[in-house]
Amino acid sequence: MIEVGLRIDVDTLRGTRQGVPELHEILARESIKASFFFSVGPDNMGRHLWRLLKPTFLLKMLRTQAASLYGWDILLRGTFWPGPLIGKHCAAVIRETEAAGHEIGLHAWDHQQWQNRIDKFTPDTLDIVIKRGYDALKEIIGKPPTCFAAPAWRITDDGLKILSRFPFSYVSNCRGNSIFRPQTADKITDDPLHIEIPTTLPTYDEIIGQQCDSESYNNYLLDLIKPDQLNVLTIHAEVEGIFCHELFADFLHQARSRDITFKPLGSLLPKAAEIPPGSIRKITQPGREGWIAAQQ
Repeated sequence: MIEVGLRIDVDTLRGTRQGVPELHEILARESIKASFFFSVGPDNMGRHLWRLLKPTFLLKMLRTQAASLYGWDILLRGTFWPGPLIGKHCAAVIRETEAAGHEIGLHAWDHQQWQNRIDKFTPDTLDIVIKRGYDALKEIIGKPPTCFAAPAWRITDDGLKILSRFPFSYVSNCRGNSIFRPQTADKITDDPLHIEIPTTLPTYDEIIGQQCDSESYNNYLLDLIKPDQLNVLTIHAEVEGIFCHELFADFLHQARSRDITFKPLGSLLPKAAEIPPGSIRKITQPGREGWIAAQQ
């Protein structure tokens, strides 16, 4: 049996309102529990549209047929007016996710702001935006969220240090191949940094139209899952929960026939106290515009 950690990023109002309930049903049919990471502040994802001026982002939007994949309400959200507060409008959906036994983590207060400005945030700003999201999610589910996953796999040394002040059992901020405890470049921090559980497998938008098409996508992804490695898959409520929900349901069905099981990321934490240290660096990822954080 091969175990895969299943991370579900929920970035937008539409993803929370429509994608999460659909994923509830798909996962329930397969008796699967996962880690849901919620964005709870304003949905300003439409402000990404200025990036169409960048050729790599424009090509990605065309390759993934973004208007169909995400919907125009997501692509324009927060462009001409302030985005709606996701946690305020979708608190019931988030509570239902927790009641269903899934692991609940914080993704962001404002996903778009973090993704575009994380490397410009001061420590004080980082503390404010993380605490704002942490407090909002805690109020919604009635208890502290247990984990954190950085939007778009973007994290900095300052971000790691500020996150260490919050009582998360682990974080999932980067791409990599093993569980480790990050070290900042200066190795100076008041609190020990949280254990990192990196994403190891590519996402739909990184490989569709490049490595495979929708017909071969599931087999391509399943072939990347190996018994002798850490397997962590990240999906998005806006993609696998809406536009690609049938494809994802078939993926889980095929996985079961290959003796592949899925579980929350927290279940992957090793029992041993000793976890090897590691560093994080910026890299570029084929199929993704801009930089992401990756295990050194």
